[in-house]
Amino acid sequence: QVQLVESGGGLVQAGGTLRLSCAASGRTLSSTVMAWFRQAPGKEREFVAAFSWSSDLTSYADSVKGRFSISRDYAKKTVHLQMNSLTPEDTAVYSCAFRPYSAATTDATTYNYWGQGTQVTVSS
Repeated sequence: QVQLVESGGGLVQAGGTLRLSCAASGRTLSSTVMAWFRQAPGKEREFVAAFSWSSDLTSYADSVKGRFSISRDYAKKTVHLQMNSLTPEDTAVYSCAFRPYSAATTDATTYNYWGQGTQVTVSS
């Protein structure tokens, strides 16, 4: 079993920044991926970004490239999502996800564990 605990959501004005964190526990992180997805009201869940612990590779959705970045703290089993230049279109519940494989995917159904989600609201 893997537990994921997210933190860092909140309310910010357009153009502002937020940093989300996701801490994992319950197993080692070798050959695993941690990712962020988001779901806005009335919309489907969408991939935001992912990080592979084995390859150190990151991947991003086109909608956030250049604005969002992932960093990680291996000792604390934590990934951070730095979100800059936020727009109202970024408003959503952001959820951390985990898959016990080395390759990242953008398909939410391939992730086995999920955090509780954290609300991000960007006002115009």
